[in-house]
Amino acid sequence: MSTTYVCGHRNPDTDAIVAAMSYASLCNMLGDNGYVPVRIGHVNDETGFLLKKFGFEAPQRIVDVRTQVRDIDFDRPPQLGISVPVSHAWHLMQEHPSLSALPVTNEDGTLYGLVTAGGVAESDMRAIQNPVLEDAPIYNVLSALEGQILNREEDVFDSISGEVTIALPTPGEVLRGLKEGAVVLCGEQEDVVQRALEKKANCIILCQSDLAQHYLGLSSSTCVIATPLDVWRAARLLYQATPVARIATSKEVVCFHLDDYLDDVKEAVLQSRFRSYPVLDEHDRVVGTLSRYHLMQPRRKRIVLVDHNEVGQSVPGLDQAELVGVIDHHRLADVQTGYPVFMRNEPVGSTNTIIATMFQEHGLMPGEKLAGLMCAAIVSDTVMFKSPTTTPKDRRIAERLARIAGIDLDALGREVFSANTAGKSAEVLLNTDFKEFHIADHRLGISQITTMDAQELIQRKDEFLQAMRLLQEKKDYHMVLLMITDVLREGTELLFVGDREIIRQAFINSDVGENQVYLDGVVSRKKQMVPALALLWG
Repeated sequence: MSTTYVCGHRNPDTDAIVAAMSYASLCNMLGDNGYVPVRIGHVNDETGFLLKKFGFEAPQRIVDVRTQVRDIDFDRPPQLGISVPVSHAWHLMQEHPSLSALPVTNEDGTLYGLVTAGGVAESDMRAIQNPVLEDAPIYNVLSALEGQILNREEDVFDSISGEVTIALPTPGEVLRGLKEGAVVLCGEQEDVVQRALEKKANCIILCQSDLAQHYLGLSSSTCVIATPLDVWRAARLLYQATPVARIATSKEVVCFHLDDYLDDVKEAVLQSRFRSYPVLDEHDRVVGTLSRYHLMQPRRKRIVLVDHNEVGQSVPGLDQAELVGVIDHHRLADVQTGYPVFMRNEPVGSTNTIIATMFQEHGLMPGEKLAGLMCAAIVSDTVMFKSPTTTPKDRRIAERLARIAGIDLDALGREVFSANTAGKSAEVLLNTDFKEFHIADHRLGISQITTMDAQELIQRKDEFLQAMRLLQEKKDYHMVLLMITDVLREGTELLFVGDREIIRQAFINSDVGENQVYLDGVVSRKKQMVPALALLWG
């Protein structure tokens, strides 16, 4: 079953991280195995604290969902060791006629080269022009010829070399002009064998000959082999005893890794002339081969979006992925599909409220630890149920999850918003929970820090403003806003970089300072900040 990634938004908060984990858990409990929670940003302090508190590891991080080589149904042909005889490679090619090449690997599984049918044929043609055998391992020769050595056991042979000669019946002196160290093939010709022994041939191959019994146990520096094959076939197969590494293409081989993106692969394929390309894993070990036709209809990554439905907040490469679902509690934005998908969007304070409801609807219950984590995510996203996005359903679901986890809801809330911000740079704090928005023709970034003591952070106003100005210049934002939301005061100290008049008009507040204003009762970015600006800009 293919993998389906469940992914929250960029710069994920606790609700996004936990929603990915809880929805993946629900789908896997329902038997739809293969759902994997992922994240596309760093885990912030609050989320890290809660994951550790309830005994969970952070989901794996991904940076892109563009189609990769690992998403392609590439070929997984047999792999050949460098010492395997050419005859074995040719046999495998006949068994897999659709494969244009077979990978040749070193002992550690890394790529040595590629052997092709054309390479085998070229080697065979060279053998006709130059009938010489060079250091063919003795076991390869025996395998190719289905033969056996007739010499006594004390005679040891490692390889066979020499000019190959086929001894035919001729008048006059046999093997006239035979060179020392040759390889001689013959049949029922005892005089040929004796002449070859005298000339110190490197090897004598008896083809379909009864002389095999006569020379069994021979003590000689010449290797004598008996084969059931006829002379013509033995002569052709003899050259296929050569190790496949000698005929493999090993230079300038274009190969790809599992993590390579298809866009890059296509570009490289268009600029090369090969028909087959080795595929390597992260340790450079060969895992398969791909051809041009594999690139025509690639299998795309399956993905479910949670806690967002806006392209600007989602994982890069979403246009190349197969979007199969959206679970969210925000406004509908610009994510589009060319086919129907499962979508659940409810006006509640937390995505985990929706997912906990789905558990109930299926008659399931999250485990004790997951229930505690989901409860904490609801508390975090609703700002201890003080956010205007909070609904009675959020509190009801959170209380039920707290009972399952055996935790105190109020105590959990105090823990959630007691995250330590000391020692962290303004830039780090600014980017911890940062989201980008597009409203009409305006592009802005809004960051939010929720705390039990806003005044402690306001003392670092100048640091924050400097970091915000740098971010505005780098990203070309119209405005950059930082909401320092005080849970106890139920309001927000807003720092802003941009047009002061926009803030005054959006919130009808005449007490707007140079770069700061206190917004009483404003605690929600989604339901208060963004709508106010959207209303102003149309």
